[in-house]
Amino acid sequence: MHLPVYAHPTLTVLIDDSDSFLRSLSFQLDPMLANKTFHDTAEALVWLRASALERDMPLHVNFDMQNLPADQYNVALDLERIYRIAEQRERFAIPSVLVVDYSMPQMNGVEFCEAVAHLPCKKILFTGAADEKIAVSAFNRGLIDRYIKKSDDHALDILEMEVAALQERYFDNRSDTIRDMVALHDYRFLTDPALAEVVRELKRTLGFIEHYIFPNPTGILFLDRDGKATLMMIETEESMQSQYEIARDSDAPRSLLRALLERRVLTFFSDPYGDGMYTSSMSENWHRYSAAPRICQGKETYYWALFELPAHYFDQRPYTYAQFLQELQPQVIAA
Repeated sequence: MHLPVYAHPTLTVLIDDSDSFLRSLSFQLDPMLANKTFHDTAEALVWLRASALERDMPLHVNFDMQNLPADQYNVALDLERIYRIAEQRERFAIPSVLVVDYSMPQMNGVEFCEAVAHLPCKKILFTGAADEKIAVSAFNRGLIDRYIKKSDDHALDILEMEVAALQERYFDNRSDTIRDMVALHDYRFLTDPALAEVVRELKRTLGFIEHYIFPNPTGILFLDRDGKATLMMIETEESMQSQYEIARDSDAPRSLLRALLERRVLTFFSDPYGDGMYTSSMSENWHRYSAAPRICQGKETYYWALFELPAHYFDQRPYTYAQFLQELQPQVIAA
């Protein structure tokens, strides 16, 4: 599967006419899965229509090409705006998955999903056994993405698994246009299953819960629940050669040139007043900016390493998911 250009935790919205069932379900869900509940469908519709609208993506059209027809204008992409989504406090409050009961008095679950069909949220119908034919019909009509029977063994485990899968699909769908553009250039790894699996494994094992493509150096920025930022620098044979040539033209020491030529180091020159490139002032201390690369063999050879991302890459410290959960569900965090 392809990698989204970015992904972060979002809200799962639970809609059921039984307030006691909602409280029980919300309490039983994984506390890392932020959720918001509604027992009134009219209230839920108003909130969703205000909260789940498509947000602007970091694209803009260059209108300097005045002699070209409109369909040939250059489309420019501000890659830095992607990782700066991490500075947006409201990012975690975006609803990405709806879990909707079928049997509700104001409108049933299928009618509700039809009313929000224009929103990008993914939809799960949570049904009783008697509603299965209705759920299959709604699935075939494209009104829902999954249905789960409340009577299923391990229904809660199934629900958490499907929510996680649909959250990933939510960001995958939102990434389509941008990914197609950047994958033509330095971000080919986004469409390489081998590198995508490395990224997913890092998220599973190191506790990263957000990722964003990063512009300079090319790679992926990870954040954990406490906002610690880690950069996965990703290079190819072509870009490694470019790094070597830039260092050579900058009169870098022979020890660094040899290490670059032999693919023994990746360098991330992260001084706050630099441009990310090697300068002569770093000649004695270039080891401070280096890490031994690991290799991923996919459609091409990738060299990657993890670096701590200094705070000066952000205008403000990212609001963390731990803070969001504490404010949203203090009783769950304390449990």
